Amino acid sequence: MAKLLMNLRGVPEDEAAEVRELLDEHAVDYYETPPNRWGISMGGIWLRDEADHERVRDLLDEYQARRLEAAREAEAERRRNGTQTTFAEMIQRNPARVVLYMLIIGVLLYFSIRPFFWLAE
Repeated sequence: MAKLLMNLRGVPEDEAAEVRELLDEHAVDYYETPPNRWGISMGGIWLRDEADHERVRDLLDEYQARRLEAAREAEAERRRNGTQTTFAEMIQRNPARVVLYMLIIGVLLYFSIRPFFWLAE
């Protein structure tokens, strides 16, 4: 029976491609379901044989640990070089987006806190 190995919602294409390569290298029998047209289902990578799940899960855990370490190293390198994006740079690049997000946060906070002010009356 098939077993879902990896939901592809929010997974960058390069990571999905690397996972496919990893599965091909280890001769794992898998198939992929495409994303839904309306974004309800983002697709996934499925194992055809559920008996392979534990072995493949270990491979995937090792891969994700290596990817996490590489991402941390890249972030540390950006900090050392001074190329990390700051909040001020985000405001300069796209001030409308920053203002919109701040307004949304303000509205959410207002509606979250407003009932407590009514209790005080």
